[in-house]
Amino acid sequence: MKDKIMPFVLVIVGSMMFGISVNLFVVSLNLFSSGLLGFSQVIRSLINLVTQNTSGYDYSGIIYFLLNIPLYLIAYKALSFRFFLLSIISTIVQSMTLAIVPIPQVMIFEDILTSILVGGIMGGVGIGLCLRAGGSGGGFDIIGVYFAMKYKDFSVGKISLILNAIVMIFSAILFNFQIAIYSILYITIFTLTLDKMHSQNIVSYCMIFTHSPQAKKDIMSKLGRGVTYWHGYGAYTDNENEVLVTIISKYEEAGLKKIVLDVDPHAFIIISEGMHVVGNYEKRLVG
Repeated sequence: MKDKIMPFVLVIVGSMMFGISVNLFVVSLNLFSSGLLGFSQVIRSLINLVTQNTSGYDYSGIIYFLLNIPLYLIAYKALSFRFFLLSIISTIVQSMTLAIVPIPQVMIFEDILTSILVGGIMGGVGIGLCLRAGGSGGGFDIIGVYFAMKYKDFSVGKISLILNAIVMIFSAILFNFQIAIYSILYITIFTLTLDKMHSQNIVSYCMIFTHSPQAKKDIMSKLGRGVTYWHGYGAYTDNENEVLVTIISKYEEAGLKKIVLDVDPHAFIIISEGMHVVGNYEKRLVG
């Protein structure tokens, strides 16, 4: 039951963190946020400029929600229903948080760079939690996950950075160049944090020494990962064991350990993260 509820808790908490970080540390500095929300802020600013709206109410969250609708169709058709559902929940929570959390009239930190650093890290961790739970923060994240699943050299952060660059070019041309520079700095910190949090992007090399012939079968059947194995001998005891090698995502590490230790509590497992893989390695969404 806990495993089923936890992804929804992570998505809600992460989405609230992102929304709070945007209002407290991005909008308060008149900066543009990352992703589709940044694009929504550009549209909001253009509408306010044309209509001469000075009410101070930030309705970019509403625009953001509406622009997400066509992207939900991509998530539903090309990815998975679970991803689709969690992404919708994330967008709703983000939109509500952006509408409810008041925007400070005075900066929380006197130093702009401090605000950018805190906002970027907080926002990146928030959306990273959504991705770890098997969903996304909506917007460009959906496109990022889609391309990361299709092409091995792509990650959510890289796609987000490319699309955000386009938004920043528009903001620099239409508004203030200095604001665009600060916004780019915020987005860079945000996307770097996001990629570190998105554990499906991190590839792990696993070497397992076990006396159980069942371990390799369970890894293949339960994780769906290929295994290469050979017979080895312990130099001290001269006892024969099986040496297994497999490649997984960081997110699958806990599952691998449980599978192996369930059949052989004395197994020896070596895990090395951050490997570069060439060949038939499948990127997956959580769940």
